[in-house]
Amino acid sequence: MPRGRAGGGAPSRHPLLVVFSGPSGVGKDSVLARLKARGGDYHFAVTATTRPRRPGEVDGRDYHFLSRRQFEEMLAAGGLMENAVVYAEHYGVPKSEVREALARGQDVIMRTDVQGVATIKGAVPQAVTIFIAPASMAELEERLRLRGADSEEQLRLRLATARREMDAASHFDHVVVNAQDKLEEAVDQAERIIAAEKERPEREPVHIP
Repeated sequence: MPRGRAGGGAPSRHPLLVVFSGPSGVGKDSVLARLKARGGDYHFAVTATTRPRRPGEVDGRDYHFLSRRQFEEMLAAGGLMENAVVYAEHYGVPKSEVREALARGQDVIMRTDVQGVATIKGAVPQAVTIFIAPASMAELEERLRLRGADSEEQLRLRLATARREMDAASHFDHVVVNAQDKLEEAVDQAERIIAAEKERPEREPVHIP
């Protein structure tokens, strides 16, 4: 049986839109990378962004790297699931990519920031939202410091933003704690959530406006 599918009962006839979010440094990328490596029949939507490419990132795989003008044109045409500004850079997932995957019958996995989730849930109430949380704020700060990508001022900004984002966790459908050195447990929990959501007989098809 493929991973990511329910273990018993009749599965939903409708593919899911699953949206992951959480504060910076919590390990969202790691959770999704492991989920992808386990081989479930998911389509992992690629986010478009105006932020500069980091070393090792590949356009079209990690992000769609766009100029500010390209992003604004896509936004004006109504081509984005949401539009969020994070640390002065724009982010959004192209609607066309999500529609095509759902039409193929694949569950779509998205990652976005907390403010973007609210926009998506408002437009697509059938979406399943999962908040990735740290075991504690102290652990999150340690992760960010070990990453070494930010100045002290940037680090303080990220931590202040993370505290506000943690307050939004109660508005998500599910919360998964990604504790230090317990990544596999977090991925196991995410898989169980997706499988359980597939089992819900009252689930309506996802409609992308």
